Amino acid sequence: MSKIAVVYWSGTGNTEAMANFVLEGAKATGTQADLLTAGEFSADKMDEYDAVAFGCPSMGAEQLEEAEFEPMFSSVKSKIKDKKIALFGSYGWGDGEWMRNWEAACSDEGANFVCDYVICNEAPDEDGQMACKALGESLTK
Repeated sequence: MSKIAVVYWSGTGNTEAMANFVLEGAKATGTQADLLTAGEFSADKMDEYDAVAFGCPSMGAEQLEEAEFEPMFSSVKSKIKDKKIALFGSYGWGDGEWMRNWEAACSDEGANFVCDYVICNEAPDEDGQMACKALGESLTK
């Protein structure tokens, strides 16, 4: 049986809400899934999981959160080669540039994306909720 990690950072609660929907989608398949904040996750935990969903909102000039999430993600980047991953996050303005840049950086490391990333403008609406659940389910295949 697969073991999934949903790892996120959230400032306003929007990306946390998305993470919970991702978790719900993964668990709906009967898969073991853990919800972890960026502060609870590290490179040594990557080997414990078959797949990982990473969630971070757009910050500042369309970038990953710099104090907690980005340092954690930098520490795990070398372990995402061939790992099944998915990306998600929320934003308040802009056009999703932070997510495209993040996806490109993961591709450069050899990540195995199980689905397209999911972004939501502010809190996830019904379509966003469904997309997050589908993302979680995709991690289990």
